[in-house]
Amino acid sequence: MIATLSAGEGQPVLESLRQEFPFLADAITDYALGDVWARPGLDHRTRQIATVATFAALGNRPYFKIHAGYALNLGVTQDELKKVIYLTTVYAGFPRAIDAAQALRELFEERELEGH
Repeated sequence: MIATLSAGEGQPVLESLRQEFPFLADAITDYALGDVWARPGLDHRTRQIATVATFAALGNRPYFKIHAGYALNLGVTQDELKKVIYLTTVYAGFPRAIDAAQALRELFEERELEGH
């Protein structure tokens, strides 16, 4: 699942976690990526849009950026991600949406520099 989401690039946060907290990394891999992400009913693209919206609403900027990158890897457009942020204003407020917008702008710039 990580290879699918990260376009084969791996997940550095998870691998770093695995060094000192292998049980936590295994739980993430087994539950979140195994039990939840592998369930039928929603395609990966739709699941990723929901995940991006959740992290934007929670104000979790680092994980928002990671999952917004995964969303782009799965074919979600920049414009669609911007619309998700706009929806965040209604349910989580403007400060959370502004934080997500800034993180998204950083992600777009980083990916442009990398040639994505």
